[in-house]
Amino acid sequence: MKTLTVRLPERLVGEIEAESRARNVSKSDVVRERLQTPYAAKKPVKAGSMMDLIGDLVGSVKGLPADLSSNKKKYLPGLMRAQKLHRRQ
Repeated sequence: MKTLTVRLPERLVGEIEAESRARNVSKSDVVRERLQTPYAAKKPVKAGSMMDLIGDLVGSVKGLPADLSSNKKKYLPGLMRAQKLHRRQ
């Protein structure tokens, strides 16, 4: 058997590790089984709320004001100027 290294999102790695522990099999076995399962047989992805879908992005941009969404007119002109300056460099 050959070895293949891949990079996976943390959420998927967490799912694989949890399934591995629950079934008491190796992570490699879980990944092989998932790759061999036909697409149609996989569980449908649950549709979540908008917050569920973007939850990992909230707070990911450092240095922005906490009240930006409620004070757009106050902050956006300055942010736009900063963005233009950053592009020139």
